[in-house]
Amino acid sequence: MKKILKTLALALCAAMIAAGALADNTETDSQLPPAPPSGEMNNGQQPPEPPDGNMNGQPPAPPSGDMNGQPPAKPDGENAPSGAPGGMPGGPGGSGAPTEYAAAATVTEDSQNASYTSSADSENAVLVSGDTVTLSGASVTKSGSSDGDSADFYGINATVLAKDGATLTVEESTITSDGAHANGIFSYGAGTTVNVSNTGIVTSGNNSGGLMTTGGGTMNAVNVTVSTSGNSSAAIRSDRGGGTVNVTGGDYATSGKGSPAIYSTAEISVTGATLSASASEAVVIEGGNSVTLTDSTLTGNNSTLNGQSTQKTNVLIYQSMSGDASEGASTFTMTGGSMTAETGSMFHVTNVTTTITLENVSFNYAADSSVFLDASADSWGKSGANGGHVTLNLVSQAISGAILCDSDSSVAVVMDSQSSWTLQGDSVISSFEGDLSQVNLNGYTLTIGEQTVVG
Repeated sequence: MKKILKTLALALCAAMIAAGALADNTETDSQLPPAPPSGEMNNGQQPPEPPDGNMNGQPPAPPSGDMNGQPPAKPDGENAPSGAPGGMPGGPGGSGAPTEYAAAATVTEDSQNASYTSSADSENAVLVSGDTVTLSGASVTKSGSSDGDSADFYGINATVLAKDGATLTVEESTITSDGAHANGIFSYGAGTTVNVSNTGIVTSGNNSGGLMTTGGGTMNAVNVTVSTSGNSSAAIRSDRGGGTVNVTGGDYATSGKGSPAIYSTAEISVTGATLSASASEAVVIEGGNSVTLTDSTLTGNNSTLNGQSTQKTNVLIYQSMSGDASEGASTFTMTGGSMTAETGSMFHVTNVTTTITLENVSFNYAADSSVFLDASADSWGKSGANGGHVTLNLVSQAISGAILCDSDSSVAVVMDSQSSWTLQGDSVISSFEGDLSQVNLNGYTLTIGEQTVVG
């Protein structure tokens, strides 16, 4: 009997131990959520896909010089659309070229004295795609607006657009637009050539240039008159991907804020023309691009700062970090003619390397500034590495004014034997090549690297 009771007691103890262990396991498991099915989150929802180009859903680091990866605004008021001004520097890109265009008239053969009109948003009045066409004596009018990359990079909503390798000749015609992002005549894409002569172009909307070239297109203009009154509406304008622009004769005038006579992300050459901007820099060069002026008259009045600009100047040469313009060294060359600054310095260079060559140019200086050239860090690029680096070549050229160079920048002055420089303020340059006897210190101090010359 004792043996039986002992056996029962042992069994009871074992059962109690097992029950305790089960109770312990049950309490621990009750604190854990059930395992989610494979590929799901705990709430039963599928996890989101990581963004394209990201690693494990983490965003890539922003480009150097950008603010949280957002492109800064352009100084002249040209919009900073997503991807460019982000995207691929100096080439077609951003959101991608449109696959379809709307046009009031798609022209495939020559016409004389025809009239074309568009009043719809994001529609071209005249579209020439891949064909060789001459418009003679045409009257083209455009209302209706658009916005962003499609208009500024690819020609959506332009009054007249040539693309896809077209060769378009426009002569003895009138082109008029009053919508936003409604450029006058637009040449888009490598292999596309527009020849314009004896034609008048008038635009009144914002972001509506006169002659517009992007994506590697070519624009040739002879005796063309352009008048723009909207903001950010350069008379001779280029954007993403640039191209080649040749201008001979004519009159190019702007009156809107942030609307220079020339905004270059291209190779732009102008001979014998009159160029004026009454509320902007006269010329802006962005990135590794160029402007060459010969026997032309250039006037700017940068009376109101625009975008990220911090200095009033007549010619701004910069790199915006936006992606609209190719990177690299830029050039500004002017031979003959005259340049007038009604407000601010004659040149401001920042966040770029450039060569400025001047030969026999007549300068008229602003009353409110004694500065000829300022090379300094500004609002674009990475702090500490965003100065302006300038080689200033003077050939049979007289200049007057101070040249300023901050610690992030450099200015090399090269003067031939027929040139002269009269200081109008203490000046700082990195190097000098020429004869110092041709420099009139005018009572001011000139610092050349570590050397100081006192007037």
